[in-house]
Amino acid sequence: MNSNETTKNIIDVIEEFDYSTQNEKYNESFRDWRKRKNNRYSFNFKKDQRERVYVDGRGFIEKSCKNAEKKTLANIFHTLGYASLILIVFEDVISKLLIYSLELLGVNIQTSFMTRTISGGCTEVATVIILINTLKIILPVIYLQIKFKMPKKLACMSSMNNPVALIGSISAAFILSVVISLPTAFSSETREVISFFDSAATELSIWDQQEFVLYTFFDMLIIPIISQFLFCGAAFTVLRQFGDIFAIFITSLSAAVLTQDLRSMPAVFIITFIGCCGMLASGSIFTPIAVNIIFKMYQTTIVLIETDSSENMPIIRNLFMAAVVVAGTVGLIYFRLHTKKHPLKLARYNGEMSFIQLNYQALKIFPFSTVAMLCVLCAIMWVLV
Repeated sequence: MNSNETTKNIIDVIEEFDYSTQNEKYNESFRDWRKRKNNRYSFNFKKDQRERVYVDGRGFIEKSCKNAEKKTLANIFHTLGYASLILIVFEDVISKLLIYSLELLGVNIQTSFMTRTISGGCTEVATVIILINTLKIILPVIYLQIKFKMPKKLACMSSMNNPVALIGSISAAFILSVVISLPTAFSSETREVISFFDSAATELSIWDQQEFVLYTFFDMLIIPIISQFLFCGAAFTVLRQFGDIFAIFITSLSAAVLTQDLRSMPAVFIITFIGCCGMLASGSIFTPIAVNIIFKMYQTTIVLIETDSSENMPIIRNLFMAAVVVAGTVGLIYFRLHTKKHPLKLARYNGEMSFIQLNYQALKIFPFSTVAMLCVLCAIMWVLV
């Protein structure tokens, strides 16, 4: 039998997969990671279709690709579930205990387990919010890196192969920030924090408060950067084994649910979706970072405009929204004119499980499923409270 016939009879999910959004060096690195011995998170199924395995009492049986899919998905989502659990436990429990401890020590800061609001001195509130929001993201990132043992260059796409896609993603973020923020205006946390600093500014402008400036810089720049290392880093790369569409959907869903904010969930899902598509099209994690920074800047700007009690506020706000839409439209036109040279190529997955079956299998795995339900219940509770 010649080599061509032999090759036709071999099923190798690693060699058949093409991560064409990056480059061959990235592809080789991904294949090497998936071929590592005892890698629980690698979907590494290889089979000669002519072979059969004899088992006493069962006769000849075939190796099942579907069983390999389920096993790998279970390992991945088991770990992703614990990473998510670290985030919400730190945000909803440990952070409260930290604030209670600081209050007992005489620090001017207060909160309650029945609310997400933090009150107290401006310096104390800004410092604690920055600390909590940083650690709740960094800790899961470290946990996933330890578990997945993925090279940094593989975990974070860094080759800006298509700058036009970056422009297109940012332009889409401009327009979508306006559209999806219309029913919500801004996230609950952004509203509460800015209202807090605004009420604390008796004689000073809100921008004259160093704590507010520091918080705004942190919220608009630092958080979007570190959060994308969580959602578009190693976790996204691991999910790509089952196709880019699956990875984009699960990443967007996870980012939305973990906000624990019903008003923010649709907006975060859409923005994360755009960021992931932009990352695959451009080849760099800088794209979802830029998309999220644009979204945060738009949210904050709208809130600040609406703190103005003058009669001109609605006009200023509407003019700003219109300017953002125009800028986004111009960018999308430019993107459309140049996109034919760099069409988006998604890594497709042709396994035994369909997209719906993959999601059903993934979303029922403990503790990922439990954490998702807890986040939704918490989001409902915050609304009722």
